[in-house]
Order: sequence, then C-alpha cells, then structure tokens
Amino acid sequence: MNNVELAVQFFLQIVAILTVCRIVGIVAARFGQPQVVAEMIAGVFLGPSLFGLFWPDVQQALFPWDRSQQARDTQSYLFPASQLGLALYMFTIGVEFRADIIRARLKSALAVSIAGMVTPFVLGAALGWYFHEHTSLFPEKTSASEAMIFLGASMCITAFPMLARIIDFKGLTGTPMGTVAIGAGAIDDACAWCLLAIVLASFDANYASAVGTVAAGVLLVVVAVFVVRPLLARAQKWLRSPGETLSDNGFVVCLLIMALGAWLTDLVGLHAVFGAFIAGTTIPRGAIARQLTARIQPLTITLLLPLFFTYSGLNTRIDLLDSVYLWVMCGLVLAAAMTGKGIACWLAARVSGLPHREALGVGILMNSRGLMELIIINIGLQRGIISAGLFAILVIMAVATTLMASPIFDRLVSTSSCQNGLEDQVVDAGVLNVGAGAS
Repeated sequence: MNNVELAVQFFLQIVAILTVCRIVGIVAARFGQPQVVAEMIAGVFLGPSLFGLFWPDVQQALFPWDRSQQARDTQSYLFPASQLGLALYMFTIGVEFRADIIRARLKSALAVSIAGMVTPFVLGAALGWYFHEHTSLFPEKTSASEAMIFLGASMCITAFPMLARIIDFKGLTGTPMGTVAIGAGAIDDACAWCLLAIVLASFDANYASAVGTVAAGVLLVVVAVFVVRPLLARAQKWLRSPGETLSDNGFVVCLLIMALGAWLTDLVGLHAVFGAFIAGTTIPRGAIARQLTARIQPLTITLLLPLFFTYSGLNTRIDLLDSVYLWVMCGLVLAAAMTGKGIACWLAARVSGLPHREALGVGILMNSRGLMELIIINIGLQRGIISAGLFAILVIMAVATTLMASPIFDRLVSTSSCQNGLEDQVVDAGVLNVGAGAS
C-alpha cells in the first residue's frame, strides 16, 4: 500500500473500531462493566478469533495483516498510534497520581503489594517452567529462566490504570479499601516492569544491560522527583496564560515532557508507558493538572485506547488453542492468576489490620489485570519471548480477571455498606478527590 491507501484504510478502520466498541460498551454497561472493559472485548471480537473466524475475507480486507511484517499493512500505523494512546493515557494517570494515597496506608499497601507479587509470581514461574519443558507455548529460543520470569511477571501484574478507573467507578476513592488497593497496585506494576526489563535484557543475552536498565529507571524517577518536578513548580507562571488557564505553549511543554519521558524509557529498555507515567507525576498539581487532563483524556480514551485494544485483538488467535490439553493449560493459568493474586492480597490485607470486608474487596480489586497485562504480553509477543498460542491464553486470562472483578465485588462486597462504615476513616479531605479524573 502507498501512503494514501494506508490513510484511507486507517479512517475506515477507525469507523469500525469505534462503532464496535460503543455497541459492546452498551451491552457491557448493562452488566455493570466500565467502557474500558468493553473495549478489551471488542478488540478480541475484531480480530481473527471472532470476526476473522466467520468472515475471514472481510476481516482481512478491513484489517490487512502480514505476520511476517514484510508488507506495509495495518501494523504500519496501528501500532505507533496505539503506543501514542498508551503513553498519553499513562501520562494522565501520572498527572492525577498522588503519593499521599500510598503514604496514608503504607503498611497495608506494602503488605498487599508484596503478597500480590510473590504468590502469583511463584505460581506463574512454576507454570512457566512446565510450559517451557513440556509444551511448545514458548519458542525454542526462550530459555527456561526467561519463561519463568516472564510468566511470573505476567501473573503478578495489576492493571493500575484500570484499577484507578474501577475504584472511581465504584465510588471507593479515598476509602481505606480504595487507598490500599491503588497504592499496592502502583508498587506492583513498578516491580513487574523491573522484572520485564530483566527478561528483555536476558533475551538479548546481556545481563549487564538488565542491571543498567533497572538502574536507569531508578535514576529517571529520582531526576523526575527531585529535579524536574521542582523546576516545573517554579516555572508554573510560564505554563499559564492570564486567568490561571493552561496556555497553548504550556500545553506543548507538557506534551514534550511526556514524549521525552516515553523516549528515554524506551531508549534504556523499559516501555514507553513507564516514562510517560513518571513524566505525568512531575506536572504541578492544581489548575494546570486539571486542565491538562481535560485536554488530553477525552480523545485518548475515546479514540486512541480502542486502537490499542484492537491491535491486541488482531494479534490474538484463540483458534490456536485447538486441543483439550491447551484449554486445560489455559484453565491452569486462569486458576493460578485468580487464586494467587486474590487470596494472597486478601490475606495480606487482613494481617495488616483491614477488616474482613475491606480486605476481601482489596483482593478482588487487585485481581484485575486488564490494560497492563495486555501491554506486557504484547511486548513479549513482539520480542518473540512467547508464542501466539500463549499470547491467546494470557489475553483470555487478562480479559477474564478484569471482567470478574466488578461483578464479584458487587456480589461479595457491599459498596454502600463499606462507604457508610468508612466515611469517618477517610484519610483526609483532599484524598476524596484522588483518581476522580481516572474515569
């Protein structure tokens, strides 16, 4: 395809993607699911697993796809557009992130985070070893240690952006339950990205690079917190126009910071979303942060994120799970993911002092993997660490655990009773507004 043909194809795909996402969203809303969950499902629908299964010629015509990546096709533009959407979304999550929600319940957040990392990681590593030794779910060039670390990281990750939206959707922002869950989720994801960095460096047969990658990530956080953030705080007047509104020049400066953070983390071997999130945390709070989010979030959530879900769906081939044995393996992954994360986080929350109902709610919320799981397994597929079959299994796990979070929470944890009994325990008045924009 030439550039004009690619552009024409892209616009037609946008029509199809947004239409399907909204239709699935209407249905999902009837079951209490947020729009972002519907978009995950819609992405799989548009891929070869459903659309391509019943109308393969139409699906291929709408989404031309050359898996050898020798031709200019859908991947040529859908991948970079989806990465921009992820970076912008994580940037807004960083803009809205407040460290005080972690400090307020640090003991419980750390306990839940450690339990929610260690238990599913051990289960995932065990499955990774089994899959590597007894199945073809990992390519031959992936070593046993890489398989174990990658699957362990995939099991222990929590969908921090998704978690923030679900907490806000359920009206739990600022409660001890919501505070512990979002704090633990943030810590979990940071650790999972470090594990991914180790796998990627090991896959390139460069262990020194793994240490350098983690060190560079830590250095980036330090520079962002102690250098960039104070500089931006002092330069707020240059970001604003008369009337305390974010100026166009200030808006561009913020986007430049986002792009620079994403570029730097990609450069050192971490994913762009990590750098974009860190860049978001440097933006001055208050009017600038609110106006910046108001400008970025609508287009990002309604247009760019659905492109990422569709890209993931186009890579998902559930038809590769063509035997009872593979579906049993899928069931093992799902069971390990649910029990390892949910039960471990529930027990850790109880031990750290949370009442049973709140602890149960934390365990259920932490079990949602959603967007971050899709990001990490997409990286694994692109780098050749996992096979298309294992990718399909992990997509099913990501969608299933995210779908289950909301109805199980509603079934087992009464949101209204939690809120009524916890209003006097809210950390502080300012925390009530944490994550409000994450929806």
